Amino acid sequence: MVICFVAVGLLKGLTRGRMMVRGVESEIDMEHADALQESATFAHLKLIGSEVLVFSDSINLSFIQSIFDVMDDVVFFIKDTECRYVLVNHTFVRRTGRRKKEELIGKTSLEVFPKALGETYLAQDQQVLQSGVAIEKRLELHVYPNRKAGWCLTHKIPICDKSGRALGVAGISRDLGLPDESDSVYGQIASIAATIREKYHEEISLAELADSVGLTVARVERLFQRIFHYSPRQMLLKARIDAARSLLESHNAALIVDIAMACGYTDHSAFSRQFKASTGMTPNEYRHYYLNRPL
Repeated sequence: MVICFVAVGLLKGLTRGRMMVRGVESEIDMEHADALQESATFAHLKLIGSEVLVFSDSINLSFIQSIFDVMDDVVFFIKDTECRYVLVNHTFVRRTGRRKKEELIGKTSLEVFPKALGETYLAQDQQVLQSGVAIEKRLELHVYPNRKAGWCLTHKIPICDKSGRALGVAGISRDLGLPDESDSVYGQIASIAATIREKYHEEISLAELADSVGLTVARVERLFQRIFHYSPRQMLLKARIDAARSLLESHNAALIVDIAMACGYTDHSAFSRQFKASTGMTPNEYRHYYLNRPL
């Protein structure tokens, strides 16, 4: 499993409350501007397992952009303490239907995404800023205006100065790739994955599935992370949410409680909470978005 370390420089070129991003000036939060300029803090981001490391040097922002701009399967951004974009990569620009980075710089999620999605992403950013705790490997369905919805693993980490004060948020969302079927251990968990995908609407016991192939639950969890890069529980969640999306898109009059039952949920409230946590929208909001999406 490849781990990508990237130095994130927030303060290079910071002058009079503005940040230079490829020659584009963008306003940033300058409440603690002097401290920011003195600390010249930057962090290491890891695609697998997020953390914040503080150093005494800064790094040119063009270096950061040159790395993430060539990653077609990764959305990358940095936001200030007001949750405004100060740095984005080309993939993010394309997927939000923009042509230039300048169209995103200085905006918040509320100005970029539909209301329900924007509110969800903004709440995530504020949670990271206020708690100082990273969001790691969150399985999310990302909905963009000009492309098919797709699943990804999202990481958001706080960027802090040496005293621990939040300077902003850095985020990465990486598309879910295909499993590594060439791995020698793939055969050990292939049947478990198939069962989860086929019987998502039933009550599934991971312990029973593990026992059926002679493995412990802990071993199955490790192998799933190795092959699929997410857990069996996340696979089950994905299967159920995908099935629910299909029903929401094709059955305009179907009741949410009926869709929940069809997808393996005995409690439609729990279904609605998980659906919103995964997609950023409630089932009804998703249905409305899908029916009114630009074609």
